[in-house]
Amino acid sequence: MTSSVRVVAAGDHFVLPSLITAALGQEAACEVRELTLGWPLEPFGPVAEVSEASDAEDELISALAGAQVLVTQMGPVTARVLGACPRLRLVVVCRGGPVNVNLDAAKRHDVRVCFAPGRNAAATAEFTVGLLLAALRRIPQAHELLARQGSWSGSAYYTYERSGLELEDLPVGLVGYGAVGSRVARVLCAFGARVMVYDPYVRGEVHGLRVPSLDDLLRHSAVITLHARLTAETRGLIGARELALLPPGAVVVNAARGPLLDEDALCDALEGGRLAAAALDTYAREPLPPDSRLPALADRVVLTPHLGGASRAVAEKAARIAAAEVGRWVRGEPLAHCLT
Repeated sequence: MTSSVRVVAAGDHFVLPSLITAALGQEAACEVRELTLGWPLEPFGPVAEVSEASDAEDELISALAGAQVLVTQMGPVTARVLGACPRLRLVVVCRGGPVNVNLDAAKRHDVRVCFAPGRNAAATAEFTVGLLLAALRRIPQAHELLARQGSWSGSAYYTYERSGLELEDLPVGLVGYGAVGSRVARVLCAFGARVMVYDPYVRGEVHGLRVPSLDDLLRHSAVITLHARLTAETRGLIGARELALLPPGAVVVNAARGPLLDEDALCDALEGGRLAAAALDTYAREPLPPDSRLPALADRVVLTPHLGGASRAVAEKAARIAAAEVGRWVRGEPLAHCLT
């Protein structure tokens, strides 16, 4: 491998170009200051920084002139970009999957494509628990009444009929037990919840009680949180039939993938009083469309705009994972998270 490799750090407002270049500097074991275009970063060579956008093909092509490596968060690595950059040999995406890369075109052009798995598992797990607590205790609704409307009427939640549930001794079912679900399980166990887990693909010990079927999990859960991957098999996994299996007054939390959950069926269950609350960070359509029924249910739902994986630590971890992959490539070592 050549001792001088040109790298383009195409960050965005979350994974900043400066985070990527700083991580590359640490990987290169050299002193890193404020890196700008043309600043020598041995053994990687000059690092160009660009702030990309969804339609930044031209900007990306220009920045990649003569570059062998691209590290990006959301840069559009299309067939056109790959075709225009014949020296490009490695693309590292600072995300859990290279959704912004044309993998077929990358294979045709002999470009290795890597990604950064696990970078947001802790952040998403923490956010999930936050959503769960907010929904159980109606924290956003009480805040809205007092801080936004100046009304003390949220104190009505301090009645037996309207007060929320606590996690201690509460049966909570986890649908999926991967990097996020397993962390949520550990946290909920620490709260004293009675954690149950359904995941037919996970072997070995789990935090909580393993349940043999999804139906059994639903029948015995006062709360369910979704942590499954989105596949053809799991799309619409929780629909009207599944929601009807939950005990009356149950709560649904989804910070995984929107299409796991049938939103119309969820709204029907909330409007009909079958469910007490829901907390969602992901949706079938994003951004949430104007005709969504969810905002009208604000007294029973907690809605956030896909923020579960947004923490400063996630951006920093992603940059470090990406830089480590570039380091392996430069040294001729096997890549850890490569798809092509």
